[in-house]
Amino acid sequence: QVQLVESGGGLVQPGVSLRLSCEVSGHSFSSLNLGWFRRVPGKEREFVAAIDWTGGYIYYAPSVKGRFTIARVNPKNTVYLQMNSLKPEDTAIYYCAADAAPRDYGFVGRNPDDYDAWGQGTQVTVSS
Repeated sequence: QVQLVESGGGLVQPGVSLRLSCEVSGHSFSSLNLGWFRRVPGKEREFVAAIDWTGGYIYYAPSVKGRFTIARVNPKNTVYLQMNSLKPEDTAIYYCAADAAPRDYGFVGRNPDDYDAWGQGTQVTVSS
């Protein structure tokens, strides 16, 4: 059973950076597609970024492209989300997710239904 634990959230001012971490256990990390989503209370979970198992295919939501970077470090079983130039609208609970299903080469899920394991989330609040 895949388990994911996020960390790194917090309260920051607009314009600063924050790095989220997600440590994964219970499955061969190098075979997982991984994603980050976020949710604001009262709204649907929103795709943020995803990376395939090879690390060669990466996608970002238009709202974060150029500011956020997803990266995986296989020896550490960890996926990161580096968030720069944070804005108040980035305030949300951030979740990492894992996709262990067999996929076509280059597939990277951008829908919550593409993922079968989730962390509990970490709160990011951007406010002055």
